[in-house]
Amino acid sequence: MALVKVNRRSPSHLHEQVAAQIRRAVTDGEAKPGERVPPARDLAAVMSVNANTVLRALRQLRDEGLLEFRRGRGVRVVGTPERGSVLEKAVELVELGRRHGYRREELLRMIRSLP
Repeated sequence: MALVKVNRRSPSHLHEQVAAQIRRAVTDGEAKPGERVPPARDLAAVMSVNANTVLRALRQLRDEGLLEFRRGRGVRVVGTPERGSVLEKAVELVELGRRHGYRREELLRMIRSLP
């Protein structure tokens, strides 16, 4: 999984940047379903962030259905590239809406009103 350091000047939170990079790896097929994700401590060292930042990103991706946590077996990719791609676009939509002053509830209403 090719990960780079986060941009500390970006308006996005560090854990969101970490999640985005892992999400992109799933979308691009670098991290395939069934593959194990490196330990949080190793990812944190590569990305120059705190391990808790990586853990927060991993929990977010678990909640999105891209990762699965298994005691004693680590973290594995369970989402598909298609799901990762859709989630990536959804995150972009939420960020765009936030920049333009829309709340999530307003965005959801807009989406539900689509044909």
